[in-house]
Amino acid sequence: MARFKHIETAPVPERALIVGVDTGRSDWPMDESLDELERLVETADGVVVARETQKLDAPIPKTYVGSGKAEELAGIVRRMDIDVVVFDEELSPSQQSNLERIFGEPVKVIDRTALILDIFGRHASTREGRLQVQLAQLQYVLPRLRGMWSHLMGEQTRGGIGSRFGQGESQLEVDRRLVRDRIAALRKELARLETRRATQSKARWDSGIYRVALAGYTNAGKSTLLNALTDSGVYAKDELFATLDPTTRSIDLAEGRKITLTDTVGFIQKLPTTLVESFKSTLAEVRVADLVLEVVDANDVNWEKKAQTVEDILTQIEAGSIRRVMVFNKCDLMAEEDIQSLRSQNPDAVFVSAQEGKGLTALLHRIAREASAGDVTLTALVPYEKGLLIKMVHERCQVIREQYVEEGLLVTCKAAERMAKTLEPYRQND
Repeated sequence: MARFKHIETAPVPERALIVGVDTGRSDWPMDESLDELERLVETADGVVVARETQKLDAPIPKTYVGSGKAEELAGIVRRMDIDVVVFDEELSPSQQSNLERIFGEPVKVIDRTALILDIFGRHASTREGRLQVQLAQLQYVLPRLRGMWSHLMGEQTRGGIGSRFGQGESQLEVDRRLVRDRIAALRKELARLETRRATQSKARWDSGIYRVALAGYTNAGKSTLLNALTDSGVYAKDELFATLDPTTRSIDLAEGRKITLTDTVGFIQKLPTTLVESFKSTLAEVRVADLVLEVVDANDVNWEKKAQTVEDILTQIEAGSIRRVMVFNKCDLMAEEDIQSLRSQNPDAVFVSAQEGKGLTALLHRIAREASAGDVTLTALVPYEKGLLIKMVHERCQVIREQYVEEGLLVTCKAAERMAKTLEPYRQND
């Protein structure tokens, strides 16, 4: 007989009910959108035990769903011991407050936006990432503060001793001021970090390094692809938003040119506007890239819709005009005939399996081709005292022939436009 009673210490997943309203105006079928919402809940360590939908011409202003449906949901919450109800669209502060009152304490009511913010809060690891998430969270919370102080507002309206001091309104205003002050401080700090990032980005621009950014829908395999191409240990997991903070690695192409490859945060449909705004300094890595590799999960039946979401967000962050190459990843999960069908529809795309390392050589050749598209072939005589420039020639250019002469390095090379301008003062008659 055991002397000690076993006590379970593992956290118990919260039981979630997910809810969607079908107005017939979304590009995404309701079931598919709720499937994604379920994955978001699982990423936040919850478990979906039920899902409910309702067809409406438009969401109901008071409770988002109809009053009868709200009571039906309340019954499900009680019968199935639900901890949190998650709505697929953003709720207004009043809708959230009314639904919480109907469902009763301690049931939480949140929306997709709050769920994504929670996941971002869990996964942000750098100081800049944490600040960006905190800013987005506070911007989301600010209009919802009134509901948090409704019990004090009730005391104020009842009258009686002390009611003239208006505790609820006073505390509410104090909280609002504190939140606004914190938002202002976060924006100031992020602006300072953005200036530093811009300086680093300019240094890479001035160095002539060709910059490649990975972009795509969350869980398309961008981090796995970065690891496969650069042999780095970037965190990669089969979950939504596994990577938030940008990671930059360098690669030496076969031709001798050095490039940088940057992994960025994944996109998702209905990505909160506050998050896009907060993460603009991080997404700036995409805006200043010379080439964007748009990574697509080839095994996803919804890849076209997700690609359109990526297109919309790239346009939103003013990166829509940058040269792009579509990279279909996870081809190891597909039948050969399905891959051939995709190839015929997307002849300009590259097909890889980052997990198994297939197709990476072809992808590197494609990157090299894009990087050299605007190259200039020139001959330059670089003095020996310009040691850094000689090093840059070997790292940034494709050397065709070189000779060490008395005056310096006589080199004929293919150089990108920026590097060609740097070598212009030393250029010889070709």
